[in-house]
Amino acid sequence: MDQLKQLFKEYSGQEAVSMEELTSSGSNRRYFRIKGGDISIIGVIGTCREENNAFISLSGHFLEKGLKVPHVLAVSGDGLRYIQEDLGDDQLYRMVSRGRESGEYSTYECRLLCRAMEMLPHIQFKGAEDLDWSVCYPEPAFNERLVMFDLNYFKYCFLKATGLEFNEVRLQDDFDRMKDDIMENMGETFMYRDFQARNIMVKDGEPYFIDFQGGRKGPIYYDVASFVWQARSRYPESLRKELVRTYLQSLKSYMDISEEDFNSRLRLFVLFRTLQVLGAYGFRGYFEKKPHFLGSVPYAMSNLRKLLREPFTEYPYLNEVLDKLTRLPQLNEMPQDKRLEVKVFSFAYKKGIPADNSGNGGGYVFDCRAVNNPGKYEHYRQFTGLDPEVIKFLEDDGEITDFLAQVYSLVDFHVKTFIERKFTHLQVSFGCTGGQHRSVYCAEHLAKHLSDKFDIKVTLCHRELGIERIL
Repeated sequence: MDQLKQLFKEYSGQEAVSMEELTSSGSNRRYFRIKGGDISIIGVIGTCREENNAFISLSGHFLEKGLKVPHVLAVSGDGLRYIQEDLGDDQLYRMVSRGRESGEYSTYECRLLCRAMEMLPHIQFKGAEDLDWSVCYPEPAFNERLVMFDLNYFKYCFLKATGLEFNEVRLQDDFDRMKDDIMENMGETFMYRDFQARNIMVKDGEPYFIDFQGGRKGPIYYDVASFVWQARSRYPESLRKELVRTYLQSLKSYMDISEEDFNSRLRLFVLFRTLQVLGAYGFRGYFEKKPHFLGSVPYAMSNLRKLLREPFTEYPYLNEVLDKLTRLPQLNEMPQDKRLEVKVFSFAYKKGIPADNSGNGGGYVFDCRAVNNPGKYEHYRQFTGLDPEVIKFLEDDGEITDFLAQVYSLVDFHVKTFIERKFTHLQVSFGCTGGQHRSVYCAEHLAKHLSDKFDIKVTLCHRELGIERIL
């Protein structure tokens, strides 16, 4: 970490005054937000020099092509550490959380998702122009061996673990046919490979792509299947069709293909990607003993069941096995979410402290009225703690940052203890005079802090603003 601070100093000419580790999504890479003066960057520590080099090289190439990816600012001599542009905290995955939780996506959420799909062909085609494929890691191109790796991943890490009996020779025959079909017409395009909402940041309303270090030459269909049929996204069928249509409209700038032909080939990749995902869930859940991944299996089964409504007659035995698989009761029970739920409120004291409707009572109520109040100035009365004008006022003053540092320490301790004791509810409320500025800022920042740091449910409610959302 000292080397990251040194890179920061060499790049910015300033000392790093804070370094906060960020949540990573199951990767061995570690991410840090480093700040000094008015500069904020992201520091990365990787365990594989070749993987780091893939990201750094691809980022430079994509930027030359005008694609929205983070700038790599400096790299350590050993190639294991580098610093990159800070794109902020607006991850697409979190920005569509309400739709994911409810299965009903708002117009705003749909627009964000469609914009990501609209930009995908650009990275696939522009990103492939003049690209030195040898920088890709661990393979320069999607190939037959990688197809069989994923199919066997499903067979050995998921299918066998379910206890369902099957004829391995007959299944392999269909796997071989499927492999040949997948390898047809690969094209000269960039395959992101892990194209999902967690790997897209939103800055100034526009999607920016991150974590593409596993990309390589490969078919365009894989990325569409990965995004649109992501198991836990719970996209309604109408939204899936809209996402695919949006992609096809953008694709016209690069190739001419009928919607019917595209959807026919896409269907094969949806099946293939679903099998690969089930293999990953099986490995993480059955072998690594991480139950959260098994909790995603029923969602993948739901996708698979809908896919099999039109049988895959070209792979008769595989279709038969999958049909039996989708009927296993233990794979279709949506698990009760027993994670701790933290409800975070902002409120006005003159309207009373928010009631705890969980029946548990307790929790924290923090009084923000000791912090300098922007509401006493006429200019700020039209704004709220969500607006940049108020955020700048509070952060420039600095009192709010010191206040929240103490809050984080207290609430983090409570959350850790509640998780250990398997408690299910905690309420945290921030009050101020009007429930519009200081309390809103504090509630917003605590909710993001907890959502980033812990695997818990976080519900945020700005009572006086009439805003509630799930992070």
